Amino acid sequence: MAELTTIDDPDDPRLHDYTGLTDVELRRRREPAEGLFIAEGEKVIRRARDAGYEMRSMLLSAKWVDVMRDVIEESTAPVYAVTPALAEQVTGYHVHRGALASLERKQLPPAAELLRGARRVAVLESLVDHTNIGAIFRSAAALGMDAVLLSPDCADPLYRRSVKVSMGAVFSVPYARLDSWPRDLETVREAGFRLLALTPDEKATPLDTVAPHRMDRVALMLGAEGDGLSARALRAADEWVRIPMAHGVDSLNVGAAAAVSFYAVATGRPQD
Repeated sequence: MAELTTIDDPDDPRLHDYTGLTDVELRRRREPAEGLFIAEGEKVIRRARDAGYEMRSMLLSAKWVDVMRDVIEESTAPVYAVTPALAEQVTGYHVHRGALASLERKQLPPAAELLRGARRVAVLESLVDHTNIGAIFRSAAALGMDAVLLSPDCADPLYRRSVKVSMGAVFSVPYARLDSWPRDLETVREAGFRLLALTPDEKATPLDTVAPHRMDRVALMLGAEGDGLSARALRAADEWVRIPMAHGVDSLNVGAAAAVSFYAVATGRPQD
């Protein structure tokens, strides 16, 4: 059973993993370098544990100790009980859900390894907004995508905001980074995938016309909010596709576009 310790000093070094959680630039550097990430809220912590991530510690307000009792009893990691005021001092914000956990990252698999067992994958280019990353992973999990591939400059799916927005779906969808962009898209093509680039360009073919759900292997490419896919990525695609729009709307938020297109890609897919 984990050791439960009450802490009343915000400068206690045992709380190092939780300091400055609102400083995005600091956390973006620290967390991968130190091999950790932060999960917030009971459901997300449980999903991380169930997905096999090793607990480093938990930070709980007093009323959450009993709620998380079974997790505490199953873990050997230390548990720190603090007041809500102290949690806010340490983290930099009011911890509404009253429960945080620091967990060990897993080593990401090579993209080629993920592709061997996949048939429907999302390929993301230059998505730096953590909320969008979390929303896309949640849709990918809900709508049956097998994996997500990230360009080198995409935001971290395990950043606290991404994890929270995805409701822990980042733990259930395998992902990898493509080291060389867009050259590594050739790795995806060589694995038997047809690269479909999602773009609002009028020259693109409507998704329902392309009927991606009938294709054996599909890689759906999505670009950053606003700019969309780069010219290099569009040139690397096998085909451009678009979501038909009405009422003069020219595009959707990338999170919404991902959900719509994932449904089109996965609907009616052959079953293993």
